Amino acid sequence: MVDIIHVLYVDIELGLLEIAKLYLEESGEFSVTTIDSAIAALGLLENEKFDAIISDYQIPEMDGIEFLDEVRKRFGKIPFILFTGKGREEVVIQAINNRADFYLQKGGEPGSQFAELSHKIRSATFKKRADEKFLYINRLYSILSQINQAMKRGILTI
Repeated sequence: MVDIIHVLYVDIELGLLEIAKLYLEESGEFSVTTIDSAIAALGLLENEKFDAIISDYQIPEMDGIEFLDEVRKRFGKIPFILFTGKGREEVVIQAINNRADFYLQKGGEPGSQFAELSHKIRSATFKKRADEKFLYINRLYSILSQINQAMKRGILTI
């Protein structure tokens, strides 16, 4: 059984939010919550768990880079995809410097655009899950090594 990927998508283009939600949820892999405000999105993140965030660059209250920065400060390494029509090189550089997982430019044929977006979401969330599992296994190995050392020294018996 496939784990559903919970996505928060922030954009002021309500039509695009609706189309993206329909397209992404059609596969059954994604559950998409849409919102048109970065401030409201931050509030939502306080109360709900999301596996990935998609954000436009031009959103109310703060731009997508400021939103990304705030997400990183408050919520850590949630996969973040900047999905924008703003194609300036400086925006791409800012996205990378602020630890966005991916940058994807809007436009073109919708089917291939949303296929690429879903691929980026999958890639970012699977990488994060793999990283978390790796850290868990390392912690477990460290604990088992400590137990083994304690048993060898006679400090611990089972």
